[in-house]
Amino acid sequence: MAIINERLFDSKAQMTEALAALLEHGIDGGIQRDGNALVMVSGGSSPAPAYKHLSNLSLEWQKISIAMVDERWVDANHDKSNEAFIHETLLQNKASGAAFITMKNSAQSASIGQVECEQAYQALKVPDVTILGMGPDGHTASLFPNSQGLPHALQTTEIVCAIDAIESEVTGSITERMSLTLFGIARSREVVLLISGDEKRAMYEQAKVQGSELEIPLRAVLNHPDINLSVFWCP
Repeated sequence: MAIINERLFDSKAQMTEALAALLEHGIDGGIQRDGNALVMVSGGSSPAPAYKHLSNLSLEWQKISIAMVDERWVDANHDKSNEAFIHETLLQNKASGAAFITMKNSAQSASIGQVECEQAYQALKVPDVTILGMGPDGHTASLFPNSQGLPHALQTTEIVCAIDAIESEVTGSITERMSLTLFGIARSREVVLLISGDEKRAMYEQAKVQGSELEIPLRAVLNHPDINLSVFWCP
């Protein structure tokens, strides 16, 4: 089992404040320890306020790298691009000086582009903080239930993997993704899982019960013995 620290908040504002503090602490620690810091970021509404708050802080942004946890296989100017979201929320203001590592490359498909993406991620240091979200279907990063590529993603020692999800209301029409593998997530010094709402909290509780990791991929994260996980939840 992962080492899990669960923190419950009364409001999204409180959760945002705590996430921003954790990120700032992780960044400072990385710079002090290694001379630079690496944060793996996810898209979604939950971390957006913390990203915007961080973008205005007087950190040593020239020593900070930001890399994606997962990405839809779309161009950066696509309205569903996580990269575009990170540019709009985090890589602004004082944070515009940070280095950014994307997952999307010029390959026709995620499966073809995986080798190039893996090479880019192998060149990075061990992440100081990795931010994960979770869907009501139990996916995290782009590790979707029963998706093509998921068994490999949970077993490989590669950092990234190509995923083709089963189309659903959660995935939308863009099912082809690049994602951190379970190994890629577990490399991080600290992992933060953000959960909001009762539906996702119920799925999180279900994921804590032993069962198929292919049906609820979040289980693989919760079951991993090397992951230092903070779970932030608010209504």
